Amino acid sequence: MAERILDTADRLFYGQGIRAIGVDTIAAEAGISKRTLYNHFPSKDDLIVAYLQRRLRPPLRRSDAPPRDQILGLFTLLERAFAHRDFRGCPYVNAVAEIGEPDHPARPVAVEFKERQRVWFRDLLTQANAADPEGLATQLMLLVDGAIATALVRKDAQAARAAAQAAGTLLTAADVR
Repeated sequence: MAERILDTADRLFYGQGIRAIGVDTIAAEAGISKRTLYNHFPSKDDLIVAYLQRRLRPPLRRSDAPPRDQILGLFTLLERAFAHRDFRGCPYVNAVAEIGEPDHPARPVAVEFKERQRVWFRDLLTQANAADPEGLATQLMLLVDGAIATALVRKDAQAARAAAQAAGTLLTAADVR
């Protein structure tokens, strides 16, 4: 039942926004009572956190491909996501922006997601013996987030290609193969 509730919450929260969707709508769409929803998730905030935590899995995985190929491959994945008609941006950024409360329990989940991405970059860059893996990982994250925002605002999946080209320039400058 919890999975059914989370499936419904995911579809509605991502598709229409966290603030736009109430627990009444989620319960109705899931075909359950509000009481049943609250038995699994005592508050809407608990449901929001569970929705975001569920999206944390699986983390980015490293492969046997060279670090450069893995990093640039992420931008290819982003381009595919951007081209999807249901693309609404990063669910973590969306959640933090919509909620707006600095102490909301969803914020640490969003930070964890972004940190996982940054660490994935950093570890690949360390493997490639980049001079400043921490700094370069942050720069790559800025390219990812900028591409997501640009694709969302402009409805242009090509933002991922432009970000990939910029990432390629940074990787070449850092001699990452």
